Amino acid sequence: MRNSLNLSLFIILIPLMIYSQEKGRYLYDPVQIENVLFTDGFWQQRYETNRNITVPHLFKQIKKSGRLDNLLFATAEKDGEYCTRYPFDDSDIFKSIEAASYVLMQNEDEALESLIDSLILLISKVQTEDGYIYSARSAPSESIKRSIGTERWSNLQWSHELYNAGHLYEAAVAHYSATGKRELLDVAVKNADMVLNTFNPDSLQIPPGHQEIEIGLVKLYRVTGNKRYLDQAKYFLDIRGRGEELDERESWGEYAQDHLPPVEQTEAVGHAVRACYMFSSMTDIAALMNNDDYKNAVILLWENVTGKKLYVTGGVGATGSGEAFGDSYDLPNASAYNETCSSIANMMWNYRMFRLSGDSKYLDVFERTLYNAFLSGVGMEGNLFFYPNPLVSYGTQSRTEWFTCACCPPNIARFIASLPAKVYAVNGNNVSVNLYASNKAEIEVEGKTVSIEQITDYPWKGDVGLKINPVGKSQHFKLQLRVPGWAQEHPFHCDLYSFEKPSSRVKLLINGQQTEFKIVNGFIPITRDWKSGDQVFLIFAMDVSRVIVNEKVEADLGKVAIQLGPVVYCAEWVDNGKEVVNNLLLDEGTNQVYTFNPGLLGGINTITGTALNYHYLSDGSVDKSEQDLTMIPYYSWAHRGEGEMSVWLVRDSSYIKPRNGPTLIYKSTVKASSGENYTAVNDQLEPDASGDESVPFYHWWPNKGTEEWVEIDFPDTAEVSGVEIYWFDDTGWGECRIPVSWKVMYMDNETWREVYATNPYTVLKDVYSRVYFETVKTSSLRIIVQSQKDYAGGIHEIKLK
Repeated sequence: MRNSLNLSLFIILIPLMIYSQEKGRYLYDPVQIENVLFTDGFWQQRYETNRNITVPHLFKQIKKSGRLDNLLFATAEKDGEYCTRYPFDDSDIFKSIEAASYVLMQNEDEALESLIDSLILLISKVQTEDGYIYSARSAPSESIKRSIGTERWSNLQWSHELYNAGHLYEAAVAHYSATGKRELLDVAVKNADMVLNTFNPDSLQIPPGHQEIEIGLVKLYRVTGNKRYLDQAKYFLDIRGRGEELDERESWGEYAQDHLPPVEQTEAVGHAVRACYMFSSMTDIAALMNNDDYKNAVILLWENVTGKKLYVTGGVGATGSGEAFGDSYDLPNASAYNETCSSIANMMWNYRMFRLSGDSKYLDVFERTLYNAFLSGVGMEGNLFFYPNPLVSYGTQSRTEWFTCACCPPNIARFIASLPAKVYAVNGNNVSVNLYASNKAEIEVEGKTVSIEQITDYPWKGDVGLKINPVGKSQHFKLQLRVPGWAQEHPFHCDLYSFEKPSSRVKLLINGQQTEFKIVNGFIPITRDWKSGDQVFLIFAMDVSRVIVNEKVEADLGKVAIQLGPVVYCAEWVDNGKEVVNNLLLDEGTNQVYTFNPGLLGGINTITGTALNYHYLSDGSVDKSEQDLTMIPYYSWAHRGEGEMSVWLVRDSSYIKPRNGPTLIYKSTVKASSGENYTAVNDQLEPDASGDESVPFYHWWPNKGTEEWVEIDFPDTAEVSGVEIYWFDDTGWGECRIPVSWKVMYMDNETWREVYATNPYTVLKDVYSRVYFETVKTSSLRIIVQSQKDYAGGIHEIKLK
């Protein structure tokens, strides 16, 4: 296993690290990336895809998108102005270097290492003499300077200067650990020293806008032993929470977790990525500084998130407005944001909480997010990505190869590349098996190396075998085998979700003999003198489980989610009649079975059974018919075209909302003057209110105060005498409002003519606005809308009479 760490420097740094950590440390330490190699199986495939496809894709996109040019412009090696939209785009380069560095820990790759070296050289040239590095300020561009402020730190909430720095530090530590080269580490240390001299009680006392530098500073501390970096991380946290001290216009408020000091926060609010990055660094401080105030705070925050704000897929961040946590129990499905980066941040935090406490309940959240909300964010090809990850789709989502705000792709790559370090952890003579995946590991236990080989088809099967090979004849230590929550009768350690019919069947065999066991903090502890060739076999019974939700979650009342092992499932259009899936009922008596399908979506367990399809007949009555049902892992949806998908299926017929039959407008083609998602206006999905984002809607934002139109082209000539429109209006969080006015035109001999209205046009919120007119015979209608000044408009649904 590769380890090219510079030994002489390592010898110098180790005493500093030990000295600086005497007063505080995590209970569990991870096993280094280079010491855990995935072998055949689920994660080996994804690790190789990440190494061979995703990481090279990042560097291609860095060049293609202009991020590389930004560095060249900043050093004057190329003429031009800062050319990307956001001032934090340097961070995508840093995260990509971090991802590639983790890859180098296991795989020698001269071409990749040379590419990184060339980027590091360019980054070092951007750095100023005093250590400041930020291409958005160094490169020519008046437009970007208007968004970042005229001087350093002058718009810290949005400039992300310190956010960029944090990702620089993480990349530097990863690169140094992989190669032993100091070039990027020296850049990071020089920048960090400048930050320490700038932000302190005698100088600037402004917290970072987007939390991240705190995590990077802690990593710098761990590799250099310089405790000033750890102290600075705590300082940045301590000065946050200025809501009571500043005018409301100056405090960044709940959005940036600036409303209360972190140790006084008990509810997760605001931007979900910022929040979970902050919770991660708070956990670092709790562990490394033995700080009980921070420890108590992260425990309360975890209970709030896991008990009230966590999706069944492990995603966090319910609303796209501010990419933020919603209110307690407010977990909409179609509008669920669940940014891929927030899933990564949530896993980062939960893994730290495990290391702090040794309790596997945090790994349960980690694993659920890993296999579901996170993995949905990257397509199985490795070069297509989701930014949000909703739990219901009406056929409007598809992955893309890059984003203007491209934080997610490199974040995904660095996380998968670092995943080997999360499989095991060590505390003294305790070896914790946290994740189940085929691998070979070399683990140091009290100065002696133990080889562990794990063989499993997890998550498709619940059988896990481990071969133990200590150095010498035998070695005494405790092996702790995690028993996932799904195998212990509960999805989470909270009452937010529960199994409809809990069951738990776990077997343990040691050297072929079934053995009694106890579960302690979610682990089976086995303490013995381990001999070379000892084998442990753990069997988790795989059952199709029905998950139900706390009655306070209105979005999922009367519904059920399906889970098999750690994997949450969904119904997708392509497997279920190629039409709708959101009007299917899965009653309690329905029997579901699972089968491994090696040829589908890279090899998956599918779950099959039957469901009832509810639909309107032409006379207005509701009919139901039985149909076959197939469900696939949630992470694997959206690989076979655009169509409906749902994680939650109705289990109580009183919650069914049947679709109308094939009405005229449903069969029509929709066009519009601007925007996307035109088909929302005729999808027959009615909102509960004008601001309801749980069903699709169409809008023409960012066009404000403009005249816009929607055109409906019929399949054949038809007679029409009325139009009803349900407007989209997101007052309170967005920039769409009901319009000033609207009118209906019809096509007559290739000329648009206005209908003769028999009643005034109404413009109403939260109900249908209507107009009736003398019957026209036409092939097309055009609805012309005048939006309010300074606002855009939008439409939920249109009906025709």
